[in-house]
Amino acid sequence: MTGAGGGAGAVPAVRPDAAAASSCGFGAFVARARAAGTLVVQPRMGMADPLRMRDGLRATRDAEAVTVGTVTLDSYTRTGDLEAARRALAEGVGLNGYPIATHPADTTRAVLRGVADARFPVQVRHGSAMPEHIVRALLAVGLDATEGGPVSYCLPYSRTPLREAVAAWQRSCELLASTREYGAEPHLETFGGCLMGQLCPPSLLIAVSVLEALFFRQHGLTSVSLSYAQQADPRQDEEALTVLGRLAGELLPDVDHHVVLYAYMGVFPRSPGGARLLLEDAARLAVRAGAARLIVKTTAEAHRIPTVGENVRALETAAAAAAGEGSRPAPTAVRGPHAVAGPHAADRLDRLDRFDRLDGLEALDVADTGIEAEARALIGAVLELDADVGRALVRAFAAGYLDVPYCLHPDNAGRARTSLASDGRLLWSSVGSMPIAGLADDGPRPPILGSAGLISALSHVQRTYDDRAADPSAVAPSAAAAAASGGVPGTPRTSVPPPTTSTPRRELGLTT
Repeated sequence: MTGAGGGAGAVPAVRPDAAAASSCGFGAFVARARAAGTLVVQPRMGMADPLRMRDGLRATRDAEAVTVGTVTLDSYTRTGDLEAARRALAEGVGLNGYPIATHPADTTRAVLRGVADARFPVQVRHGSAMPEHIVRALLAVGLDATEGGPVSYCLPYSRTPLREAVAAWQRSCELLASTREYGAEPHLETFGGCLMGQLCPPSLLIAVSVLEALFFRQHGLTSVSLSYAQQADPRQDEEALTVLGRLAGELLPDVDHHVVLYAYMGVFPRSPGGARLLLEDAARLAVRAGAARLIVKTTAEAHRIPTVGENVRALETAAAAAAGEGSRPAPTAVRGPHAVAGPHAADRLDRLDRFDRLDGLEALDVADTGIEAEARALIGAVLELDADVGRALVRAFAAGYLDVPYCLHPDNAGRARTSLASDGRLLWSSVGSMPIAGLADDGPRPPILGSAGLISALSHVQRTYDDRAADPSAVAPSAAAAAASGGVPGTPRTSVPPPTTSTPRRELGLTT
């Protein structure tokens, strides 16, 4: 059950636990919440002790929000050092996550029993470039949702050669997909939209997210999600999320898919007020730009690992902010026979499905700054290299067609550089050999950052939100004042949440 997996040949099917076989699936749950007009919120959470892990899942399930659960794995399990994980458990040494491949399967089944089901699906998060042993372990306990990718969990987090990570992820995808014959609908989320967490321009995040999703589909997955990490400028993020949703719709028309937004992954505000404002802005951004799920962060993020209670408060804060944003009238936009205008545009199903019917940038009144042109160029250049997406990815990095700024992995060209404009927009200082030169030029490229400039850019969001929290005049005093602002992205609003979301979990029912 906890072995590292076989060779590069055919991957034997892994029969899932009965709970997985009877489940309607992680993706289906998110789709049902989306149809109900509700943003799904999810914590980062993983504890080595089974009782604490169970308590954390139960608290997440019982939060005043529509939630999914998370089992985040420890570093030893992520790197495949299962002997070290066993030794740590035996010696009572603390681990920074749940060792799913080390605890007996019956122990983990007991953690999940009566908690994880079709009304509360659970995802395993891990960070492994070579995840076969993790996939086998999660399937053995009845789970079938996880995340990562051959690029996004290789380049930032390991020294594993990209070619080896691609092969391992191919086998892992096939393991997950094999459970469909037993009635499961496994779900895999690409981490491609979160490369390095920050200072990576949106076009590259979108391209890698889409390419990893295409890789998943090629190897048998029919339910996927595409990630994007909140950056420093909300208008740029709205454009990026709109483009990601549009490209996913075009390139994955035969796959159940949704977009997941990550609350800012860089240096978090040090003040509780600043952290709360940033999380609320992430939730509002998710609703405005059509994301179906949000990975939250807490007010303790800058200081330590958050408690379960702090995670629950973050989930409820994000859900309340999302519900408030969802009740605002949508902008006027017309395309073909469809129109969204006036008070009727506040209908949440219209808002959440608008990308099937409206041009997203028009609907959000967001300027086209070239993100889509760059993303399309990157995706197209990679797919032209080989019909096999995995081989194409390896060749793309070897040629510098994909190049992650500030990433030190040996298979990354390392020629791309970025800069942060005064308004928070991420700009290319150098595109290296990527085929996007001139596609979004609006003047001379900003200079390549030196060490002082890099440190300043990395702390830009932290300073901005801590300053907002420290200035009482920067926070709207009431919901009425927030409404009067017209919902302009980036406009400070009240951070006092209503008590509950408008779609309690019990109304979602089974995700059939």
